Amino acid sequence: MDQVHWETKELSVGQLSWRAGVAVSALHFYERQKLITSTRTAGNQRRYRRDTLRRVALIRIAQRVGIPLAQVREALDELPGGRTPNRTDWERLSRHWRTELDARIARLQQLRDDFTGCVGCGCLSIDRCQLANPHDALGKLGPGPRRLPGCGDDQDCAVVPG
Repeated sequence: MDQVHWETKELSVGQLSWRAGVAVSALHFYERQKLITSTRTAGNQRRYRRDTLRRVALIRIAQRVGIPLAQVREALDELPGGRTPNRTDWERLSRHWRTELDARIARLQQLRDDFTGCVGCGCLSIDRCQLANPHDALGKLGPGPRRLPGCGDDQDCAVVPG
């Protein structure tokens, strides 16, 4: 596909796909999820405002770091008039997501560091489990692997939180 001219105000789905580096099917999915919007031509072809490129970039970055699309949609829905995020919006979003990402990184680091040890699942089949969790003492705290990050007395830790 030819490069999209910088003065082009509206992009076809093919142009947006090419310029954003995502499949047309991904754009259709984002639209069904109400992350992006299009208008229709008289011939019923989709047209996207050029600033949709920024929205798609934000969506892809968020996906790459594991931010659920539901959270991305919530963040985009907070923008007045459904506008595309500007620099200030991005700084606010990234600060909010940074806290969540820092917590996720800490959980992953603990899992990595403790991966070879007892996670408190109650199986007691690894020789170290008998030392770290004698007689399945952690089982009194509830179901699941109790030594995962964020697993407290009042949390269900059957899976990694997050």
